Amino acid sequence: MTTVEQLQDVRDRVMPMLVQVAEEYRHRTPAGYPAITDAPVKGVVGIEIDPSFGLFFTTDGSGVYADFYTRSHRIDARASASREKFSGRPVEDHRQIPADISDNALRNLVAELLSRWNMQPLLIHITDTD
Repeated sequence: MTTVEQLQDVRDRVMPMLVQVAEEYRHRTPAGYPAITDAPVKGVVGIEIDPSFGLFFTTDGSGVYADFYTRSHRIDARASASREKFSGRPVEDHRQIPADISDNALRNLVAELLSRWNMQPLLIHITDTD
């Protein structure tokens, strides 16, 4: 099985999850987001929750990968004097995924992205209380 076929298989299983996330988060994100990318022939399938948070399944011809990009929190209580931490710095996480990845593992990757986005400090969702 080629890597494009593997990516197509991942796409077929993860796309319903991404569509559900896009529907659920549509009113919590900036205008135009979430944005779904669906181009397995070009080597990419994924979702951006906003310009700083995304998960893409990609291939370079040698394997299939899960690529996260997020921003580090501007306030992080886990930073210490022995470990320098730059606030708001982009974080890229490139992981090879197995050809036989389970649906549950795909769901967990999507959930990891959502967890990172939901845990942003000072994220305010304004609602009408009338």
